[in-house]
Amino acid sequence: MTINDIVRTRSMKYYLKMGIDGIIEPIYFLITSFGFAILSFINYRKSGKTLETIYLSILTVFFIVCFIILNFY
Repeated sequence: MTINDIVRTRSMKYYLKMGIDGIIEPIYFLITSFGFAILSFINYRKSGKTLETIYLSILTVFFIVCFIILNFY
């Protein structure tokens, strides 16, 4: 078994779980916003208030707003 076979089987596993019908589930926006929040917190603790921290915080708010819009409207 080569590395290409392993990558191909892993990608097929994920390919079969997700559909390609153009619908983005709102939960993906919520999960991504949590990820951005964690990254912005780690970046803030590491280097203080920098441009990257502000950018990650804006992305967090943006993805939460997108989640709310997709879920409730």
